[in-house]
Amino acid sequence: AFREQLAEKLRRGQLPRGVRYHVCADPPGPRIGNGGSTLHALQCLEEQYGDQWTSFTVLLIHSGGYSQRLPNASALGKIFTALPFGDPIYQMLELKLAMYIDFPRHMKPGVLITCSDDIELYSTGVTETITFDKPGFTALAHPSDLAVGTTHGVFVLEPSSFSGKGGLEYVSCHRFLHKPDVETMQQSGAVCVRGDHPQLSSAGNRGGSGTASQCVYTDSVFYVDHSTAKQLLMFYKQMGTLCCEIDAYGDFLQALGPGATPDYTEITSNVSEEDSGLVRVRQQLYSLLQGTALNVIVLNNSQFYHIGTTQEYLFHFTAESKLRFELDLQPVAFSIFPDTAKALDQLSIIQSILEPGCVIGPGSVIEYSRIGPEVSVGKGSIVSGSYINFNVHIPSNCFLSSVSVKITDRVEYVTMVFGVGDDLKKSVKLLSDIHSLRFFGASLPECLDLWSIEASDQLFSSEDTRLGLWTARIFPLCSTLSESVRMSLNMLNSVHCMSAFKLNGFQLLSVEEMLTYKDVEDMLKFRKQIYDEICLQRQKENE
Repeated sequence: AFREQLAEKLRRGQLPRGVRYHVCADPPGPRIGNGGSTLHALQCLEEQYGDQWTSFTVLLIHSGGYSQRLPNASALGKIFTALPFGDPIYQMLELKLAMYIDFPRHMKPGVLITCSDDIELYSTGVTETITFDKPGFTALAHPSDLAVGTTHGVFVLEPSSFSGKGGLEYVSCHRFLHKPDVETMQQSGAVCVRGDHPQLSSAGNRGGSGTASQCVYTDSVFYVDHSTAKQLLMFYKQMGTLCCEIDAYGDFLQALGPGATPDYTEITSNVSEEDSGLVRVRQQLYSLLQGTALNVIVLNNSQFYHIGTTQEYLFHFTAESKLRFELDLQPVAFSIFPDTAKALDQLSIIQSILEPGCVIGPGSVIEYSRIGPEVSVGKGSIVSGSYINFNVHIPSNCFLSSVSVKITDRVEYVTMVFGVGDDLKKSVKLLSDIHSLRFFGASLPECLDLWSIEASDQLFSSEDTRLGLWTARIFPLCSTLSESVRMSLNMLNSVHCMSAFKLNGFQLLSVEEMLTYKDVEDMLKFRKQIYDEICLQRQKENE
């Protein structure tokens, strides 16, 4: 999927041509985390280029993961999330390249590591440049309030090297905290006070006043110089195969700085797969990296945004968010949107074709879709990759995303529907506990009754005993795209109105299975038809 999308962008001239693009999938077997992926990607580079890679400046973007919190990105990849601006529209990849455009010429050979669902915007003085030229690790840091710190990495800066003034400061870091609680941040000296003259202060000596100006410096992008990257690669080769999930942020950065301690290697509470090997691998990484410098570039005028969940996605794209203002996100981007379609400013239409007569409620996002004249969409909903050509009302706070699948040799269609707040990550171990899973406000067993589906182990697709909305086989397989949307909306409607809608005649798939059987080619073809039609319309308007 990634290679095909990159090739299409290059054909259209939407990406810099002087860059070499590689897609590197994790090796088969157990999940290795983004840290393992980083090591594996370095190995792929070396296999392809031999010693040549010693002179490369590399941008490494983590874009794996199931994207369970933003499932419209699950099938084709988070890095290809469409953004509501540009003509034709920008996706996350182009935005990343645009944001980091100044980095390579101030960067010694090495690797810059970033995620696919975050955005860093900053301003610096005319004479200030961000330079990645020091040995070891160099990380960007952004002032954030303490609540943000609890879900990110936090830098404990060396007070002597840091003034808190100016747009940009090079600071050395005493130690790195991974998703610390507020107490830990305060005790370890990570909390700074930002006033007119920001200065470092331990939380106690201000008498608790001005808590609003307390901040911590949180992580985003980080750079590893070539010789350190090579050390990491040697380590990976010695290990043979990796059988646990390593976190590039938690497991690399916590080993750095003079204040680092190996305590974190024992803590496995925040790891998704319990694993005996993890503690050992962390200890080995700690002894490998211990004493390596962690340089921090503090960007005092910067903002870090995350678009990894349906809530964040809706907020940044449709509400009066700072990001929307800073990037000049548009209510209608690269779409055919007739004057007669009823809409308000608080929405986001991305590469879609809407016919006269349709109504889109405030706070909703429509991407890569065709919406017919008799369609109304409620408030705060997401519609992705769909074709809706019949009379229907899509309720508020509804998530709807269509996927092309190939199970036999012909293309068929499934549409997932949920409430935007439904938790697709949640799972239970026992069938008797599935009442705690909620689908659009109702308990799953209630829904199954309405749909005439029996609750049994066969209802869930996962080999391990993870029973959740992600693995529940509830979505009907149909022969056309619009029919699959119609059937899935009938399901949703039956829960909404508490009225029966029998699904027992259909082959039913889980989201997990949709992704296993997805037909990338067909999904991209549908997007391309919309793209071509919009281009044609533009030409006509310009004639």
